Amino acid sequence: MFGFGILSGVVFLPLVGVAFLLTQKGDDEASLRNIRWATLATTLATFALSLFIWSGFDTTTAAFQFVEEKSWFGSGLVYKMGVDGFSMPFVLLTTFLMPFAILASWTSVEKRVKEYMIAFLVLETLMVGVFCALDLVLFYLFFEGGLIPMFLIIGIWGGKRRVYASFKFFLYTLVGSLLMLVAILAMYGKAGTTDIAVLLRTDFPKEMQTWLWLAFFASFAVKMPMWPVHTWLPDAHVEAPTAGSVILAAILLKMGGYGFIRFSLPMFPDASTHFAPLIYALSVIAIVYTSLVALVQEDIKKLIAYSSVAHMGYVTMGLFTLNPQGVQGAIFQMISHGFVSGALFLCVGVIYDRMHTREIAAYGGLVNRMPVYAFVFMLFTMANVGLPGTTGFIGEFLSLTGAFQANTWVALLATSGVIFSAAYALYLYRRVVFGALEKASLMNITDLTAREIAIFTPLVLLTIYYGVQPQPILSATQASVDNLIQTHTALIDAIKLAAAGQ
Repeated sequence: MFGFGILSGVVFLPLVGVAFLLTQKGDDEASLRNIRWATLATTLATFALSLFIWSGFDTTTAAFQFVEEKSWFGSGLVYKMGVDGFSMPFVLLTTFLMPFAILASWTSVEKRVKEYMIAFLVLETLMVGVFCALDLVLFYLFFEGGLIPMFLIIGIWGGKRRVYASFKFFLYTLVGSLLMLVAILAMYGKAGTTDIAVLLRTDFPKEMQTWLWLAFFASFAVKMPMWPVHTWLPDAHVEAPTAGSVILAAILLKMGGYGFIRFSLPMFPDASTHFAPLIYALSVIAIVYTSLVALVQEDIKKLIAYSSVAHMGYVTMGLFTLNPQGVQGAIFQMISHGFVSGALFLCVGVIYDRMHTREIAAYGGLVNRMPVYAFVFMLFTMANVGLPGTTGFIGEFLSLTGAFQANTWVALLATSGVIFSAAYALYLYRRVVFGALEKASLMNITDLTAREIAIFTPLVLLTIYYGVQPQPILSATQASVDNLIQTHTALIDAIKLAAAGQ
């Protein structure tokens, strides 16, 4: 594509859609229809291209594949792209969910439709770029660039407190990432390159690892978000439009977990081992504390937002166990959370579009008027709880199994989160869906439309399919997980031998 490889094609194809949208003038019904269909077609084409890449992806190797490398204007900066078992699933997840975000906005977004669609297409390019970048500077540009379109999506098309929420989101994530930029400069000074493949083989001194790990942690912890730097997330979710919440929960949060896998664990193994107890403590607090906070929420979106923080606690806990079950469980949990949390925010969007309120007290007895919606909402509620037979169970079970091998007390405390999640999720479902249909405002509420059923059907099928047959996802990441753990173990052993020799 324009002299680049197929991976650049899937990254920059959304910008081709942006170029077309910029040619559209006017805000009459015909123009708006063209804008919506062109955006949907672009996201579908991007997903089709990512499937084509997946068809040629070799799951038996941990090496980077589809690698592209070009120098930028003869300078030391390099454009380098590639995917491996860690990044390929997230590329697919991103391109898969984007069409649903566009469909969810089909009728709910009525002002500045062209600008709204452009923001989402630009955001897709930046998100996919994060997972494909094999140069630290390029990664940072994509990583930080994603803040801008999401800042605009929340700030322009959000709720009443959208300006406050958008600036809080922007400032939290920007401040954390500035420390990562300092660390990138330090790594370049030490290794003389920003090539991620080379940096993975670079032996950073123990003391330097500590500071580098903390700098990267500051960025990834905010992005996840981990307790106690999670407070921007509920505000951002509540004020964001439905599609913004879907992408924020399903994709943007995963960039933090991906960063831990790509940088913190393999590049700073000694520091990762040293700080593992800290990660365990923060993860357990996130799982227990935010679950309790979710129990008392009166806004449906805010409840699901706190639920996301709790579920990301399983991810960080699993990653730093550094055993196959924990790391595989953490990755699976991120993929599962992408499906389930995205679907839950879509469920909220369905009733919000009809009633224009997210207050739990405004609902009740919806099963009497919306039986299909009640079934869909129930399925994703059960997946969020971790019911066996859904993707939520696989991720949580593997993460807890890995944690049990690493630290029994951590696993025991984290398991309590399963009980708490059942409490707040089922309590929410009972209050919204069950009971008598008494409120006059709900008497004429309508069930899912054909468009909404088309949105939910693939998510329902995948949530069940991968819950029963998780092997396709586990196989895709197996080689990379094994390589990470083997390399980490070898480096730690070498450090111990060196210390013993001294």
